[in-house]
Amino acid sequence: MKRDRCEPNQDSRGSLRRKLRRWPVLIVVLGPCASFMVAQNTNQDSLSRQVQKLTEALANTQAQLELSQRELDEMQKQLKALQQQMAQNSSADAAPTSPVSNSYAAAAQDQTTDLQAAVQDIRDRQAMQESQIATQEQTKIESESKYPVKITGFVLMSGFINTRAVDQAATPTLALRGPGSTGASIRQTVLGFDARGPHLFGANSYADLRVDLDGRSQSTAGTSTYSGLYTSNATLLRLRTAHAGLQWKHTDAYFSLDHPIFNPDTPTSLTAIAEPALAWSGNVWTWNPQIGVRQEVPMSSSRAIELEAALIDVGDAPLSPPIATIGAPTGTSPSSAEQSRWPGVEGHLALVGAGLDAENRNHFGLGGYFAPHHAPIGEGFDAWAGTLDAQFLLPAHLKVTGSAYRGLALGGLGGGAFKDVEYRTDPATGNYYIYPLDDVGGWAQLKGKINERVELNGAFGIDDAFASEVRRYSAAAGTLYQNLSISRTYTGNVIYRPSAYLLFSLEYRHLESSPVLNPSAESNVIGLGAGFKF
Repeated sequence: MKRDRCEPNQDSRGSLRRKLRRWPVLIVVLGPCASFMVAQNTNQDSLSRQVQKLTEALANTQAQLELSQRELDEMQKQLKALQQQMAQNSSADAAPTSPVSNSYAAAAQDQTTDLQAAVQDIRDRQAMQESQIATQEQTKIESESKYPVKITGFVLMSGFINTRAVDQAATPTLALRGPGSTGASIRQTVLGFDARGPHLFGANSYADLRVDLDGRSQSTAGTSTYSGLYTSNATLLRLRTAHAGLQWKHTDAYFSLDHPIFNPDTPTSLTAIAEPALAWSGNVWTWNPQIGVRQEVPMSSSRAIELEAALIDVGDAPLSPPIATIGAPTGTSPSSAEQSRWPGVEGHLALVGAGLDAENRNHFGLGGYFAPHHAPIGEGFDAWAGTLDAQFLLPAHLKVTGSAYRGLALGGLGGGAFKDVEYRTDPATGNYYIYPLDDVGGWAQLKGKINERVELNGAFGIDDAFASEVRRYSAAAGTLYQNLSISRTYTGNVIYRPSAYLLFSLEYRHLESSPVLNPSAESNVIGLGAGFKF
């Protein structure tokens, strides 16, 4: 009996079963291959995107390189043009030129020199700022008050040649009779501290202090402990000036150790630091304790009136009567001004240029001073002075500065030929006779700035204690100081600043000292100075 074709036979069923059993194996084998193919397609898409991004970055870089190349080509063109112009200028300098061309060339050279100096100064300041920034990362010096304190200083080496004898070889102010001297000193080095404090009553508080190494050696120093020119048993450190006060916009209230307020300026010198230039020759400079108030009254945008008044404790002159205070204990005796039990007073009125620092403004001032004194033997006298001072800025970078005074007993301020009074002793009774000396003097200076690095200064000063009064108490066996009547100083110097912190100077001084009983003594002083500011 035949089977229907549509009905599967037994063999076909077995073949189908075998084929169905193979599908899982194929799925197991082909599944990873399919996954790999899908992943490969995905990686190819990501790689294409990365290639596209790299292509775009490369195009941008190529564009920037092309722009830089164009800029370099332009700079090369400008450099070639500048070289051609310099070559033309060189050929023009070689050929005959007119005075006008020469003047233009000289002006251009001056401008170039000034520009180079300005660029060097900017570089110095930049180096300083970089150093300050680096310092901020280091351990800082901290004051107990936590307010900022700045340390400043001026290390000065001064060399000198004195053709004749002087009172102090390194810092001469008076000519003597005798042979000269040559040497060097570093004792005019100055150290300073500047501080800023809290606000009080709407004002800024401040303080500063200056010391130097020009203190006098102890007279008891022995040779057994000598350790060099500047010995360990010498009193080298000396207080120079100090200030502290409150500062408002137009008002200052202060106390200080400084020169008198009626002599606000001082001559410029790099070799006369321990005692300022023209000291005892018209420059009343001595540092005395003062307490005062300064008020600025603006009149316009360019002018102001400055009013200042102060109390002053004036020290005795170097040449004072050697009379011990009656009943005083051992130690430092009070000065003749302190024995009067009244402080001295001083005032200053000036018309000034407003909004500028004192070094770069015109001013004209009037001053006055009065201080009672009481001599140890019971006699009293009053010291007084009237003063003028001025500073005028002139064309061609010139500046004239000066001061003048007329008064009585000004030795404690740096005048009066080193003395407030003349005196003598009665051989019969031992009593002292004291006579306060009239005095007149002043100084003037002309300053010229060649450029930012070089300046020239010329100055003259005179202090004249009246010869008729000095002669009345002069003595043939007396010292030059006691018989001195007139002290004159002529000086000139050039100061070179290769940077803001290095200074070099060559200075000439002529000292002329005139006593009443002997011919005048003269000495020429040549000084060299090299200083470093920090």
